[in-house]
Amino acid sequence: MNHVGALALVGSGEYLPEMAPLEGQLLQAAIGRGKRNRYVQIPLAAGKESESRLHYWKELGLKAAERLDSAGVFLPIFNREDAMREDLASQIDDAGLIYLSGGDPTYLAQSLVGTPVWNAIEVAWKSGSSLAGCSAGAMAFGGDVPNFRKQSSVGTPGLNLFPTLRTIPHFDKFFGVLPDQIAKVFVRAPEGIHVIGVDELTAAVCGLDAETSYADLKFMVHGKGGVHILRGAATHTYKEGEIFTLH
Repeated sequence: MNHVGALALVGSGEYLPEMAPLEGQLLQAAIGRGKRNRYVQIPLAAGKESESRLHYWKELGLKAAERLDSAGVFLPIFNREDAMREDLASQIDDAGLIYLSGGDPTYLAQSLVGTPVWNAIEVAWKSGSSLAGCSAGAMAFGGDVPNFRKQSSVGTPGLNLFPTLRTIPHFDKFFGVLPDQIAKVFVRAPEGIHVIGVDELTAAVCGLDAETSYADLKFMVHGKGGVHILRGAATHTYKEGEIFTLH
């Protein structure tokens, strides 16, 4: 696990100028681990959206890569059939930053798990590529994806990078305004599962430097908002530059 790349759980703001400093750090960390200066976009979570919307995400991501003087690569992976394509999976090799953007987290996990594309992502990340998930991407990295409509403790299967972690993105927009007793209904989870809320334009990042560790679930906060520990550790809100560990 010594060569595992950095990983960012982003509340919102993929490809926006406000998140460029973090994206630049993720790229540089991977380049320092021998990876190429390539910014790979995987829009699968938005695969059911309109063609015009997908074009919007593509252009936004390519501008983000250009802003960082990185080679932007938009992979047209919109469904499970696309994720099975070896030619698309091969373009993930040695990328500096692999970015799973927003949309539907359940659709993302179900479409990606067990495919050549997901295998390529895991191989690249475990050998030093940085991996970021924004909104749906961040949610899908957990052991399961919560179902807020059913409000049950067990969600649908996730990608299982963090088996004991649930991430709730856009926390300040959708949940931060709720009374505590109502919010707790939405963060119910099985015993042993940590639940964090990540504000918009904010990220929880591990593996970026020696201070943060995937193995220890030790993260640093980046961005203008906060990361809220909601369940499974002492309830607290952490801000820019602060480090937290999920025990």
